[in-house]
Amino acid sequence: MPVTRVTTRVGTAAVAVAATVGLACAPASASTDRVTGPLGPALARQLTSQVSADGVNRHLLALQRIADRNGGTRAVGTKGYDDSVDYVAGKLNAAGYQVSTPLFTYHVTVVDAGTANVAGQQVEAVPMEYSPQTQAGGVTGPLVAVPQDDSPGCQPEDFAGLPLRGAVALIRRGGCTFADKQRFAAEAGAAAVLIANNVDGRLAGVTLGSPDAGRVPTAGISRADGDVLFTRTGASTTVDVRYHRDARTARNVIAQTRTGRTDNVVMAGAHLDGVEAGPGINDNGSGSAGLLETALRLGGSPSVSNAVRFAWWGAEELGLVGSTEYVRSLSFEQQLDIALYLNFDMIGSPNSGYFAYDGDNSSGTNPVHSPYGSAQIERAFVDYLSAVGVAVEDTPFNGRSDYGEFIAVGIPAGGLFTGAEVVKTQAQADKWGGRAGAAFDPCYHQACDTLGNIDRAALGRNADALAWVVASYALSTEDVNGVPARAQRAAVRGEAAGLVAASQPAVRPSLLDQR
Repeated sequence: MPVTRVTTRVGTAAVAVAATVGLACAPASASTDRVTGPLGPALARQLTSQVSADGVNRHLLALQRIADRNGGTRAVGTKGYDDSVDYVAGKLNAAGYQVSTPLFTYHVTVVDAGTANVAGQQVEAVPMEYSPQTQAGGVTGPLVAVPQDDSPGCQPEDFAGLPLRGAVALIRRGGCTFADKQRFAAEAGAAAVLIANNVDGRLAGVTLGSPDAGRVPTAGISRADGDVLFTRTGASTTVDVRYHRDARTARNVIAQTRTGRTDNVVMAGAHLDGVEAGPGINDNGSGSAGLLETALRLGGSPSVSNAVRFAWWGAEELGLVGSTEYVRSLSFEQQLDIALYLNFDMIGSPNSGYFAYDGDNSSGTNPVHSPYGSAQIERAFVDYLSAVGVAVEDTPFNGRSDYGEFIAVGIPAGGLFTGAEVVKTQAQADKWGGRAGAAFDPCYHQACDTLGNIDRAALGRNADALAWVVASYALSTEDVNGVPARAQRAAVRGEAAGLVAASQPAVRPSLLDQR
């Protein structure tokens, strides 16, 4: 039987009710109670009422247990990631979805040598991404420490007067990028650079930022090793950093409803992998779990106008690989079949903020053009959260998550984010609650990103917004791309892709930590 087409505008419905429900705008973290949402399509109201923080948390618990069984990680290339794929795919198959787990190829850096030998004492020295390599046997010179302050090695003057010609420079992390520290050291004559962590643990999974940034072999050492080496300046030091690249394969998870138009697909995704350092429960178990709970509550054969395609991406932490390879595997016609893409990357940060991707570039900070329709998607999320008493700020389309390749081919995109390593301001703490002067996620990319690293209130509110917007667009995408019609989409997408290409940097910025 045909599905009735619902043309209620997603944003308008939320705005109309925001004034009538009379919600107090208390700090968003003040309560975990579910607040009555806006009026709108029955499916959106029903799905939002069924998706809860408790339901999402059950999937987070499963992901935590998977990590616990597999060395504390769910990084791509590990059994923890494979078990995560199997968990998600199994749930979706049981719910009646059309499920596939397509393979893609990614590349990893395999360290062949990563040591610093200081007068016979050997410590681990992890080569930074884009660092030049040494010859076998390494490069040797006296160890010269750069004075420690709030921003060590961040100005050429920090190296003035130091005997760095042919030496190994030892610099503490902090204050500027790794690239700046090694560049200034190289310009002062250093033959190699060691950067010591300023927090406990190894300094790994970091980058010089771009392929042309590397001047001399540069490696990271732990804070503990750095503390020892700072007492051994002048000692003969050999730095040996060599590596090679390996091609490997991993799986995405793709699940599509059996109902709805397949030429006007609503797509929503989240990356399933984490970093090697920890379980990745906020980054990005939270987005993955919120998406999974929404999919399971929607079911494989809902009464919708547009098919809904859910995706869980692999190797996001290695450079958005799974999502990029997926989009590139689609023909132009298959790309046109995707009406829009919604992205959910970190939706339960413990010191949470409430951010929506800046589809209209109202903040003026997007480094790339936003395709037509992205502004309307942003408005849908903002209107829903505003209607339940949560103020929303912009976050830029800065290339740090899986929307990247979708907007590159002109597909409108949007989504939610609760913050990562950036520090919450006092104004934001006044607005949302939480702690000013601390990162939105103090455990970002660390071993402490566990089940205890989740703000349940933020998780619930964002999961509700996710469910609301997915269900609303499953009924109608008129706000986003009803004009132009499907038949005219090719020309508009082509123009949008051209604008995105013209605004993108020649080299996609690395997603690894640069400072």
